[in-house]
Amino acid sequence: MKDTVETNLPVEETGKLEEAKAPVIGSEETPNNVENTVSEEEVTAVSKLTKEEIVNKLTELVEKSAETSRSEVESLKQTYYKIRRSEVDELKKVFLENGGEEKDFVAPEDEIENQIKNLLATYKEKRAAVLAEEERIKAENYTLKLQLIDQLKALSESQEDFNKLYNDFKDIQQKWKDIKAVPQEHVNDLWKEYTTYSEKFYDIIKINNQFRDYDFKKNLELKTALCETVEKLENEQDVISAFHQLQKLHQQWREIGPVAKELREDLWTRFKNASTVINKRHQEHFEKLKAKEQENLEAKTAICEEIEAIDFSTLKSFKDWEEKNKEVIALQEKWKTIGFAPKKFNVKIFERFRAACDIYFNKKSEFYKAIKEEMEKNLELKKALCEKVEALKDSTDWKETTEKMIALQKEWKTIGSVARKHSDTIWKRFISACDYFFEQKNKNVVSQKSIEQNNLSAKKVLIEKINSLNETDPEEALATLKGLMSEWGSIGFVPFKEKDKIYKEYHEAIDKQFDRLKVDKNDRKMQNFRSNLNDMASGEHSKGKLYGEREKLMRMYERMKNELQTYENNIGFLSVSSKGGGGLLKEMERKIEKLKEDMELTIKKIEAIDENLE
Repeated sequence: MKDTVETNLPVEETGKLEEAKAPVIGSEETPNNVENTVSEEEVTAVSKLTKEEIVNKLTELVEKSAETSRSEVESLKQTYYKIRRSEVDELKKVFLENGGEEKDFVAPEDEIENQIKNLLATYKEKRAAVLAEEERIKAENYTLKLQLIDQLKALSESQEDFNKLYNDFKDIQQKWKDIKAVPQEHVNDLWKEYTTYSEKFYDIIKINNQFRDYDFKKNLELKTALCETVEKLENEQDVISAFHQLQKLHQQWREIGPVAKELREDLWTRFKNASTVINKRHQEHFEKLKAKEQENLEAKTAICEEIEAIDFSTLKSFKDWEEKNKEVIALQEKWKTIGFAPKKFNVKIFERFRAACDIYFNKKSEFYKAIKEEMEKNLELKKALCEKVEALKDSTDWKETTEKMIALQKEWKTIGSVARKHSDTIWKRFISACDYFFEQKNKNVVSQKSIEQNNLSAKKVLIEKINSLNETDPEEALATLKGLMSEWGSIGFVPFKEKDKIYKEYHEAIDKQFDRLKVDKNDRKMQNFRSNLNDMASGEHSKGKLYGEREKLMRMYERMKNELQTYENNIGFLSVSSKGGGGLLKEMERKIEKLKEDMELTIKKIEAIDENLE
């Protein structure tokens, strides 16, 4: 074994450090986006900022752009545009609800957005300058370290005085430590070459054991302290912070010289194992992030599919659209609660979501536009009904006008809704005219009721007279009875609830007298018809009712006339001698006689109506 003093990592230790699973700053495996890593706590904190707080925070970061990471700036930028999109969506929603057209909507300019754009541009310029300067310094450092390696190589081959060589060696070591970052692609090659010549210096140059033992002891203390520090990092809650601290500790380990050869392997194993724990936690953290991002992508894809699967053919009413709109808004709110998807899918899934939402809201806008046109038509129809009821409200033709009013109210119900801003006004106009008419009618009904009560009393007296009629001479009794029946027809209406009862008592009294006087059945019908005819002729719209009754009787007469002709034609085909012919012939003759009697009675009824129409 050579008596050498070693002040840096051996080649085998460097190799073992590179075997760690998680990337380590300063090695070829260092990820390019370490600078952009932001913890979940930082993302959560940024997401709670207002736009003004974002501007203030961004201003601070831009002022110290040399220490500011891109991820912090990007996080603030994304948070602002998320707030901005939410504001614009809300403004657009209010604009559409107020009757605006989507194509006419223009988002108002946000002054804060201009401030943020200016700050981002300033940061980009400053950052570019910083990065350019860093690259320039790294290139200079690379050149300087190459020179130091050349000097170290010369030392390892020199035969000069040991003390001078050793001092030169320590000077080179210090200069190497003082020179910091170099281009990433040269880090490992530089370190390997530096380590090779450092160890060669120790192996070739014989120095005394006192210097060697002193350096080994000092390096052992420093490296042991580093092992303890790395082991404590296992309790660090912030995984990202622990990872960054580990990279600095690895840099310090490289800057410390070697320890005694018999301790070298164990000490390096301890340091490497403690580092592996931190690197593993860091790797698991990012794997969880990736898994979470994949879950987020799946959740966002499910939302897109749900919106894309909407069957617009089933949305036929305001209620349908309102219910579906609540579902879509809920999905949009749910989208906001879901974190980022993997970077290569994040923009695409958002564009898909935005497109699905745009299709839905465009369809909704088309529906509301069509409904708006329909509502305008409904408004015109309801205005026309208002004009009709207003023209009728002063009418005193209570019965006919009531029927018209009720018909207009039914027609109103068949017309669809109108815009909310017109709904109350047009309804009040319509119902006010209706209410006015029915109030006037009710006032008239009150006075009409007293008249109807008097008529009821008069009809009761008349029924008593009919029941007490006992003249023995049939002709005189029939004449008196006709006079009483005529008097009945001259009495006006009775209360509606008493109408059927008093009418029944009247006909029972009439039929009793007809039975007593043995009046023919057809004569009875004719007398009752004349009585009813008197009621018909004395009411409102009497001529219209009489003409209607006459038309009805004429149709009845024509129908009976056709039936009579059919029976007379069929009777010729029947023979008494045929089986069952005698009974069928008699039944046919009976029906013919009955038809002739009914036709004669119908002619008399028509003549009675004509007398009233003269």
